[in-house]
Amino acid sequence: MVEKPSSETMTQPTLPRRDSVGWLQMFSEALQVIVLALLLYFVIDTFIARVRVENISMQPTLKPGEFVIVNKVAYRTGQVRRGDVIVFRYPMNPREDYIKRVIGLPGDHIEIKDGKVFVNGQALEEPYVAASPSYNGVWDVPPGQLFVLGDNRNQSSDSHSWGFVPIENVVGKALLVYWPPSEIKLLTPSSIVNAAR
Repeated sequence: MVEKPSSETMTQPTLPRRDSVGWLQMFSEALQVIVLALLLYFVIDTFIARVRVENISMQPTLKPGEFVIVNKVAYRTGQVRRGDVIVFRYPMNPREDYIKRVIGLPGDHIEIKDGKVFVNGQALEEPYVAASPSYNGVWDVPPGQLFVLGDNRNQSSDSHSWGFVPIENVVGKALLVYWPPSEIKLLTPSSIVNAAR
């Protein structure tokens, strides 16, 4: 007669199944990657903005459909300079962002006449403009304000038509066109514009 093993001798300690351990580990790693990606996104978003150019006001420097990287902390550590291409909240409708070139700083005297822009009496050499301005005018830039113009002078809604930009409206400094790849370029200010003081 063969003795049947008792139920006590048949019970063995249960080990966790390998496939459930694998799923838990995979879920944990996926969660870590998602959290890290979100953290990285919010850190980058704090310092960098991505802007799509919508109109022709900055041609030939910027064309509609191009994407630009904007440094949102540039002016927390440095000063706005003449020639900088900036993104700012439009003073007449702060929900809209505009992109223009800084021509006048607080205290500057701006005059546009005979197709030339003068800053503090000095005519600017501006190789980046589409055409000379066809309008005339005189402006004194108040404290805390900027005078901005589009590079496509005669097709731009800017300070010559609606006034100054409060410095607190500035979102950041445009650094780089990154899309499309054929148009990748750094946006550097003109040294001639900065020499106007």
